[in-house]
Amino acid sequence: MRLGLVAIVCCVFTMAWLTHSRAMASPDTQESVKRDVALEAIAPNPPEPDDMAAPLTLYAGTAKVVNQITGTDSINATNRWNVYGTDLGHMFLHKGSLYMVFGDTYGPKGGDWRSSTMARLADPDPRGAFEFAQMITGPDGAAKELIPSAKVPGFEWTVIPTNGISLGERMVLHYMSVRMWTSDGNWLVRRSGLAYSDDDGQTWHRSSSAVWPNGIGFEQVAFIDRGEMIYTFGLPQGRFGGVRLRRVPSESMFDPAARRYWDGSDWVADYRAAATVVSAPVGELSVAWSEIHQSWLMMYLDEDQEAIMLRTAPELTGPWSDAQTVARARDFPGLYAPYIVPGTKIGDEVYFTMSRWNPVYNVFLMSAPLMTETPDIAVVEGDAESVVK
Repeated sequence: MRLGLVAIVCCVFTMAWLTHSRAMASPDTQESVKRDVALEAIAPNPPEPDDMAAPLTLYAGTAKVVNQITGTDSINATNRWNVYGTDLGHMFLHKGSLYMVFGDTYGPKGGDWRSSTMARLADPDPRGAFEFAQMITGPDGAAKELIPSAKVPGFEWTVIPTNGISLGERMVLHYMSVRMWTSDGNWLVRRSGLAYSDDDGQTWHRSSSAVWPNGIGFEQVAFIDRGEMIYTFGLPQGRFGGVRLRRVPSESMFDPAARRYWDGSDWVADYRAAATVVSAPVGELSVAWSEIHQSWLMMYLDEDQEAIMLRTAPELTGPWSDAQTVARARDFPGLYAPYIVPGTKIGDEVYFTMSRWNPVYNVFLMSAPLMTETPDIAVVEGDAESVVK
């Protein structure tokens, strides 16, 4: 019976790897000096809405690959941490370091399945090598699972971290407990919630208070830290819902009752009144502020278009611009999960991570040009539709 169970588990692992479309001691002194220099490029907090000048219209060019970040053939050779395949790669700054969080992670041939892993970057500037200083590891030296999951299809197949944030000494991850992977771009979520670490990512605990049942429309999130207030863009399960917005005082991060939802004109307590700020379909998303352009940028997957899209807005509440195509599946098969690198000044280009599940299940560093005037189609790589949509 034990052999039979092992065979079933191995089969589940392999199925998840093939169908799922989709570390870290304190830094040493020398690395700290290097990061301090790079972090001089971090953009300041965006101004309050009343102080904001009218932003210029931004046009996005076609994205290109900068480096493969994970996998055997990547610049980080993550197989040394038994990471042969993984996805996501969303990021947050914590104590001056940039951390990158991954979803379902596998060893060779789809073995050694871990629901989540994390790396610390040696240099937070994506214009550099963007190499890992280390990963959170277990006693065996392999990247270890951050938030354990039951790995039982129909109950809790996996637990995926959807975004992270730093609250002083504490790291916080939002997760979704996936009940079942179903069809392409669809999955069923059991519940979502917050997990935290008070030792720089070494150990994690699921909060007993910050837990939400499925169906509130914030099963996947993107955090925006505005100091005293934390804003959260939310998506329902899967990749075909619209985007909603809520906020909470930072000191009440773990109190669900303290959250207020944007209803289109005001902040209200009822999540059912939350307005759609960006229409469906939206897959994994990220949001960042460009001080240079005085504009918010949002990137996400449009599953119907099979493309990574970009929108801009003068305020978090919008109005958000029409979507522009940044990358297409015809050029990058299996693309999804675009996460803007936080902390960098976004000027004439935007850097982001992007996952691919086929032909290689791993994460890539990408860049796309940004322009404030209509680009000359003749000199921009790609066709007109891929530049301005």
